[in-house]
Amino acid sequence: MSERSCLECGKPVFGRVDKKFCSDSCRNAYNNRSNSTSTKYIRQVNNILIRNRRILLDLNPNGKRKMHRDKLLKVGFDFEYFTNTYTTKAGDEYRFCYEQGYLTLEDGFVLLVESKK
Repeated sequence: MSERSCLECGKPVFGRVDKKFCSDSCRNAYNNRSNSTSTKYIRQVNNILIRNRRILLDLNPNGKRKMHRDKLLKVGFDFEYFTNTYTTKAGDEYRFCYEQGYLTLEDGFVLLVESKK
């Protein structure tokens, strides 16, 4: 039987034949390192979505409000990121960050709304 080596540190691995790491700390370090690149982008996008939702929630406590788009930009809202859209029969497109959303109006205004789903 050939000696197996830890995928993280290279030390000998003892125990079950399918064991790949010498310890839990090596297994955690290996998985954290291998997942960090792919999850970094996801984490960044999720943080933007959560911030956008929080901004909409703070500025729209009553569920419906009209305001200028610049006010949202001033507090850090990023219009490029949203979780879903809803298009009405009239063709208006609402963009949502989870249950908090907005509709772009004329002259730089937006209508803030809350989904009741």
